[in-house]
Amino acid sequence: PNEKQEQQMKVTAIRNGNIKTGTAITTPITDQSANVRNVPINGETLTVFAGLREDPFFFDVEQFFRVRAGAAGFGPAVGFRSPDKAVDFTAGYNVNTIAVRVPKKFLQGQSNANVFDVWTTISVPGKDGKYTQVERLARPAINEGLIINNDFLNALNSVGPDFEAAALAGQNPAANIAGPIVAQAKQTLLAVGNSDERANSLLGAFLPDVMRIDTSGTSGYGNELNAQGSPIRGRMLEDDVMDITLSVLTDGAIATDNVSYAGTPGNPSQGHDPLEPTFPYLALPN
Repeated sequence: PNEKQEQQMKVTAIRNGNIKTGTAITTPITDQSANVRNVPINGETLTVFAGLREDPFFFDVEQFFRVRAGAAGFGPAVGFRSPDKAVDFTAGYNVNTIAVRVPKKFLQGQSNANVFDVWTTISVPGKDGKYTQVERLARPAINEGLIINNDFLNALNSVGPDFEAAALAGQNPAANIAGPIVAQAKQTLLAVGNSDERANSLLGAFLPDVMRIDTSGTSGYGNELNAQGSPIRGRMLEDDVMDITLSVLTDGAIATDNVSYAGTPGNPSQGHDPLEPTFPYLALPN
């Protein structure tokens, strides 16, 4: 970091094998104002923020694992806690945030596409300097919700959604490698009350795990489902993605974890600060 505790960062775009890189500056941890930078790449301007903000996610993850264990048969059968007792595991926490605002035209390239699939990955450098992917995420509670075996979860985290798509299409070697993983995901769906037919349909809806954004309509995680039952309108920061996902995956048997962004009045284990009106929108750090 420099004397202002700022660090330079790179923003890299890869399109059709062509690599373009821009630079920006992070926001110091102690700075309450967002150090938002415009980064020109390929004739378009991306808006970038990197810094500390309040974690906007909300979920009673501790109770979720108890509920899942009961449904899978290796723990007592329990439900989620009541609103006055449910615990939001991110309440009071901050998170190192990277937010990028991308013009639609930049994503379209030479096309007129309105639908985009998005996912994030984390890669760490090894001793040889090469990066290894260790995590992948798009829609919360898909991979980590359906897969119980940690080795299986690590395997999915190391590959891209193209691997899942190939496996579901029966293409080898992906199909052979992923067979036991997909079987476990299906077993979880059956354990929470789905029929065999519905479980197969849900696998096709939620795998590969991508966040689909159809920009031709209003954004919102539950605003529209496609024919397979998968959300296709992206997500907003305050969308209760866990409630919506759990309800779909359990055919309505689990409707809510009783946690929300604003929180339940009188429950000190829930609640987040109001979002900011301008980019990057997340609440200031605690």
